[in-house]
Amino acid sequence: MTPMLNAATYGNPFLLWMNLALKTGETMWASYQVVTLRTQRMLLAHPYYQARDQREIALMGQEKVQAAYASANAMSAHMVRSSLELGTFAFGQWLAAATSLTAFASHRPSLGQQAKLLSEAATRSAGAVSKLSSATAQLAHHGLRPIHARATGNAKRLGKR
Repeated sequence: MTPMLNAATYGNPFLLWMNLALKTGETMWASYQVVTLRTQRMLLAHPYYQARDQREIALMGQEKVQAAYASANAMSAHMVRSSLELGTFAFGQWLAAATSLTAFASHRPSLGQQAKLLSEAATRSAGAVSKLSSATAQLAHHGLRPIHARATGNAKRLGKR
């Protein structure tokens, strides 16, 4: 079972990406199981499909469309929510860079001041990369969640038959 995402995970892009890799692996394994079970059942029932077999065959296409729609919907909603936050963050980064450039342009800063300004710029850049990486991983999580739920749910349901 994949661990739940908590506040500490959201603060660490590496943990977010690792969790996404685990969820992707679970989804792939569940999909393999579902395809195997459904294919075996179709081959065994052919050409005398019962009502249950016909429902399962019809469900295969329908659930893929539903999962894709839910995934796109979840990613769109997350992008709408996070766009304001990321836009505000980017504007703050731009203002900080403009302030640093103004400090350089207005007078000749000492080597110590230059080092401090460059250090602050490097720290802001690293923070921006980390935030962008986290935002991308969170977007992928939102997109994978409905597909993962459908695949693992089908694997459990079909495995019990």
